[in-house]
Amino acid sequence: MTLTEGRVQVYTGNGKGKTTAALGLALRAVGRGLRVCIVQFIKGGGQYGEHLAAERLAPLLTIHQTGRDCWIFKEKLDPEDIRIANETLELARRVLSGGEYDLVILDEINGAAWFGLIGVEDILALLADRPEQVELVLTGRSADPRLIAAADLVTEMVEVKHYFQAGVLGRVGIEK
Repeated sequence: MTLTEGRVQVYTGNGKGKTTAALGLALRAVGRGLRVCIVQFIKGGGQYGEHLAAERLAPLLTIHQTGRDCWIFKEKLDPEDIRIANETLELARRVLSGGEYDLVILDEINGAAWFGLIGVEDILALLADRPEQVELVLTGRSADPRLIAAADLVTEMVEVKHYFQAGVLGRVGIEK
């Protein structure tokens, strides 16, 4: 199965679930025989559960994890983070235009733009160059209004309550 007409989706907001929603879409697509590639921006720090799942679902699901295992501060950007983010943007461009995938998920690309690691204009260029049969998903907090305007579907996750405020850190199998 292949798609005949793809769309652009954005999952944004300060609530938990943006990557999780994208992974759910990836699972649905793989279940139907579609080829999926996830390119993760600013998401270093070891293997997450989705990486283990991708190994089992290969070759239909591929994940490229990029970024360093550290916090990024908008006021004090490290040139290494900028370099990695721009290399990841080039990887995303190759993946999107390569014709190998039906669904491409650019995980945390909104955050990479918000931090100033990559330009929103570069993301808009990706959207403009997207082959029409490829579904494209952009995730991450603080989606730029221009990306929201260019998308076909936008979902905003709103945090109502989160156990992080009670001191519960990311748990393996749930957040990691």
